[in-house]
Amino acid sequence: MNMKTTILTVVLALSSLCAIAQENIDGVTGASQQSKKKEKLEKALSRLSLGGYGEAVMTRNFYSQSFNRYKTPENYADDKSHGRFDLPHICLNIGYDFGKGWTVGTEIEFEHGGNGTAVEIEAEEAGEYEAEVEKGGEVNIEQFWINKAFWDGKFNVKAGEIIVPVGYSNAYHEPNQFFTVYRPEGEATILPNTWHQVGLSLWGRLKDWRYEAQLLSGLNSESFTAENFVHYGATSPYEFKVANNFAGALRIDNYSVRGLRIGLSGYYGYTFRNTLRTPGTKYDGVTGALSIVALDFSLNRWNWIVRGNVDYAHFSDANEISAYNQANWTHHKYQDGNPHHYTNIGSSAVAYAVEAGYDVFSQIAKLKEHNQKLFLFGRFEHYNTMASGTYKSMYKYTKKYRCAFGLNYSPLKQITIKGEYSYRFFDKPNNNGLTSDSPLYQQPYNNEPSISLGVTYTGWFL
Repeated sequence: MNMKTTILTVVLALSSLCAIAQENIDGVTGASQQSKKKEKLEKALSRLSLGGYGEAVMTRNFYSQSFNRYKTPENYADDKSHGRFDLPHICLNIGYDFGKGWTVGTEIEFEHGGNGTAVEIEAEEAGEYEAEVEKGGEVNIEQFWINKAFWDGKFNVKAGEIIVPVGYSNAYHEPNQFFTVYRPEGEATILPNTWHQVGLSLWGRLKDWRYEAQLLSGLNSESFTAENFVHYGATSPYEFKVANNFAGALRIDNYSVRGLRIGLSGYYGYTFRNTLRTPGTKYDGVTGALSIVALDFSLNRWNWIVRGNVDYAHFSDANEISAYNQANWTHHKYQDGNPHHYTNIGSSAVAYAVEAGYDVFSQIAKLKEHNQKLFLFGRFEHYNTMASGTYKSMYKYTKKYRCAFGLNYSPLKQITIKGEYSYRFFDKPNNNGLTSDSPLYQQPYNNEPSISLGVTYTGWFL
């Protein structure tokens, strides 16, 4: 073998060895990169929160659905029953922990299935383009906030679209936190529900106490109504929320007794002039101050769950603002797209309720072992959006009582099937011996029974 052949053989051998070595290195590097990607993905997923809740409901109402049923109740006493299918709330929650105490949370809510619009070509109208409203409902960004935690969560600063935890139903509004098929009726009528606004929150927990203080934009008195009090005041028809006035909210919960939580919450703020219109000097002294105080509790012990709440709200300058709204209604009622109601408003509103349920499956060992639950419950509530005020006598039907009985069956912790019979009723008028043919005789309001079935889920997927 000559020298050239020897050198060529050595070079080829070394090249083969280098190639084999490079393949091994590439294999190790590739495996390492894959491992790092997997580790990075697992770390990201561990910081991600994904969940939500939803409700699907069927209801049969055994009373008239006419909007005039309270004005002339005698005309609707024999109306047929009517049924409804509904998706009251479907919510998707997404959160992420960035580390170093920084977190973000979002909640997108589809009320009554969301809404839908579309542009269609109408064959029956010579091929014109026409915008169609496909269905009712609402889509809301119910939460979008950034939170910074200090001292292991004892103190937090949160800013963005946040829940205003005034009253039980706002602080605890997920389907597994109330027995009824729909959210508790009294609080959901007199207060915004679920109440959410852009604001700043300072909150935390110290031993057995949880606290939260919030700075918010004020509500808008132009959206208050006789039948719903301040329920619509947190919404805005514009692409932004007017914040001429500011308000404050506070909530404190105590957990000292095992299984028992007691909460006290309140709100105060001006509501007049929180709009784009200027009312003029005639209303210089009018503020529309709104004060709310609410006490609620929940007990979960001995296979019982008992919940209750008392809410009282006072609205100043109710007469002046009612007159202002009525004057604006006369002036603006023929304008397209007018978003406000312009009805009389009460000086105060009240709601109270108590519900109790017992888990009968707790007495059946096999079902208890599989963590299945069947609560038989009862509920009573009273609410009045016109508890006091000049116009109280015009809106006697706003004083309502409601009893409900039913069951909540949970085959899994996250799933609850609900069934309920409810009976809404009213005070009987005092006719002082007048006969029904007298012009002063007041017809009694028709009672309003209904049956509802619902299926719900509440839980986190990640």
